[in-house]
Amino acid sequence: MSILAELNALLDDLNVPVETGEFSSKAPDNYAVLTPLVDEFEVFADNLPTIDIKEVRISFFSKGNYLIKQSQIIYKLLAKGFTITGRRFIELELDTNFYHTAIDVAKYYTMEEIT
Repeated sequence: MSILAELNALLDDLNVPVETGEFSSKAPDNYAVLTPLVDEFEVFADNLPTIDIKEVRISFFSKGNYLIKQSQIIYKLLAKGFTITGRRFIELELDTNFYHTAIDVAKYYTMEEIT
């Protein structure tokens, strides 16, 4: 399974509509946009990759109190084995009244999981 598929399923379980790259539909009160950040192999002494590292930014947008839903997302991410590499408040977008936060996550896949 890919990191994007896992994140889509996780956010769907929390009733957060999600798209990759940009949200193309009419924006609901809460939604997320996934942006891939890193896709690399970890190489060791034998020069063969054993781990595939994937990192994604979850941009979460909310018109209301974003803290409750953001906390639910974070707890679910941790429960599903994701590493949170950063989280930050980006801004209140005055033109749309959306609070925008970012949660950067990483997941490490063994080469056996990929094939």
